[in-house]
Amino acid sequence: MKELVIISGKGGTGKTSITASLAILAGTPTLADCDVDAADLHLVLEPTVQTSETFTSGRAAEIRSADCTQCGLCERICRFDAITDFTVDPIRCEGCGACVEFCPVGAIDFPEQHCGVWSVSITRCGGAMVHARMFPGAENSGKLVSLVRQKARKIAETEHSEFLLVDGPPGIGCPVIASITGADAVLVVSEPTLSGEHDLRRVLELAAHFKIPAMVCVNKWDVNPVMTQRIEDLAKEFGATPVGRIPYDGAVTAAQVQARAFVEESNGGAAQAVRKMWGEICTTNF
Repeated sequence: MKELVIISGKGGTGKTSITASLAILAGTPTLADCDVDAADLHLVLEPTVQTSETFTSGRAAEIRSADCTQCGLCERICRFDAITDFTVDPIRCEGCGACVEFCPVGAIDFPEQHCGVWSVSITRCGGAMVHARMFPGAENSGKLVSLVRQKARKIAETEHSEFLLVDGPPGIGCPVIASITGADAVLVVSEPTLSGEHDLRRVLELAAHFKIPAMVCVNKWDVNPVMTQRIEDLAKEFGATPVGRIPYDGAVTAAQVQARAFVEESNGGAAQAVRKMWGEICTTNF
């Protein structure tokens, strides 16, 4: 099994659309949507949910009013101003547990928080997909990403999948680190702009830090061919392999409207480029 994580330096580069098309071309891969804060791979691949479970992580204090003596100690020691009138504001509470530890009558509970839901589904590609959704304002998305990858890897190994394709989150933060650590390779989707060049550098530095082989493709490359060349030169500086140039193609938007992968709906420039890129990826030793 080969695990390929598709990432980008920022949102909106076409990462998920490309992942969906690669999933179609890969036959019946196991999939993981690790962009848990804004998951949308399911919008294209129409998964049928098999199982769902609640994701719990972190804790928040809750004062039992019936047992509280209103001594005010918890409010004085809280460094996050989360306690007012002997009531805890769950948005302000950082889960440090100081109030629980020092309450003289033990009137403060400290339960785990329900932060999201993760599911195992079957997509119309025929393979399994593990995906998740963080609740608004919830924390520990990196932990949820690790859980999604762990479950997807187990399924891929059980089903003897040739590929595990992971739609990673954008950026370089904790969720990204959780999505790429231990992967066989990353495919970085960039765009031919100054911000795209800047973000690519940061992502490649991250991949290099964790010693993960990197490949790079430029989406909408024909919008700025000069910048595309600069991005590919930057990739080579980091030892990354440029594997594809995807042209601007209105068929991509048309496919999105139909909730389909664009390689299914068109044989235009973008679809042909991604088919060629998948061939390059398959021949890369990672």
